[in-house]
Amino acid sequence: MVNGFVVVGMLCAVGAAVLLVSLWVEHSIGITLPAPTGPFAVGREIYDWVDETTVDSLSPVSGAKRELLVWIWYPAAATERGETEDYFPVSMRRMIERGNGVLNSKFLTRDLAKVKTHSVRDAGIDMHQQAYPVVLFRSGASQEVANYSALAEDLASHGYVVVGFDAPYRTFVVVFPDGRVVKRTRENNPELCAEKSGVDQDKCASRLLNVWTADGSFVLDRLQTMNAANGSSKFAGRLDMKRVGIFGHSFGGAAAAQFCRQDSRCKAGIDIDGALHGSVIRMGIDRPFLILLSDHSKEFDGETQQIKSDLQSFYDRSPAESRRYLAIRGANHFMFSDDGALLKSHFIRGAFRAFGKLGMDGDRQIAVTAYCVESFFDRYLKGESISTSAFSSSLYPEVQALE
Repeated sequence: MVNGFVVVGMLCAVGAAVLLVSLWVEHSIGITLPAPTGPFAVGREIYDWVDETTVDSLSPVSGAKRELLVWIWYPAAATERGETEDYFPVSMRRMIERGNGVLNSKFLTRDLAKVKTHSVRDAGIDMHQQAYPVVLFRSGASQEVANYSALAEDLASHGYVVVGFDAPYRTFVVVFPDGRVVKRTRENNPELCAEKSGVDQDKCASRLLNVWTADGSFVLDRLQTMNAANGSSKFAGRLDMKRVGIFGHSFGGAAAAQFCRQDSRCKAGIDIDGALHGSVIRMGIDRPFLILLSDHSKEFDGETQQIKSDLQSFYDRSPAESRRYLAIRGANHFMFSDDGALLKSHFIRGAFRAFGKLGMDGDRQIAVTAYCVESFFDRYLKGESISTSAFSSSLYPEVQALE
């Protein structure tokens, strides 16, 4: 009997060693993000914007001004399909690799230095159109916007200027170009803030949401200034500020809904698998909006049912002619980001499938999501005559209408 336990122990140890070695080998293999599907090449710029007129109410540092790390993906000149940008600039990546950020866990995916993007370095903006519609993007509360590069690149390749931004103390971790690393405080974590602040969860989340929404308005203000500049920026005169949309994932999706309610410059919005908070639940909004969910068909707990009830309330109070409510069969909440494309380990994917957490490959989930996002914005920001009643397409049978 003792010998049997010894053999089993040795087999487990060998299996664990083989798994670790295989993960390390996979971690070191280079990979390229899914290729954009649109006709435009893609460029990328990163900015550090400080709002000298506004104190950051969520900063633990007294008097600290609002500061955002802003990423812009845009249609680039077709002749500039040259050297591509690093997934993360070297200075940021080094800080992440030292254990300062959420991306330490990418041991299960890929070495960040070996992840290739499709964004062209120092690219000029494409001149075939006078101006391009602008789409803001907010990530989930535990991700940075760069973790959604595949979605951003794909949308930019279809003729959109995509502007994502991270905020110190509320984004999980922000690594600025100068090497500063700012982590989220527990009080600003939407999942823990009620416990830390002593108020109920919805009030706590609404407090955070108001600041996230104000961040979006500040970014639009800066974009308008950039657009009006006399040739000092490649984006001067190239941003169509009359065609502005916003989309977000998880808590970023809730921020997108609240932003569209509070800022009249928003012409259309998308919530990707985000529970709603605040006044939009009982009041809805008066502009086009898409709710896009992952597969929750097997979830019947009370929290999930409340989230669905809130989404339905919002949907019922929004304009019938321009509201859409969709789900992607087999999609997982955490795979809307690049993690879906970078998680290549057969063992890890098999384990997720065994526990019912993964119903489709990450590349496929990103592709279906991009199709839905682009179709909606094409209809309501570009005015293209696309039937969005059910987003039905033989190419994307996973899309399911819930309305």
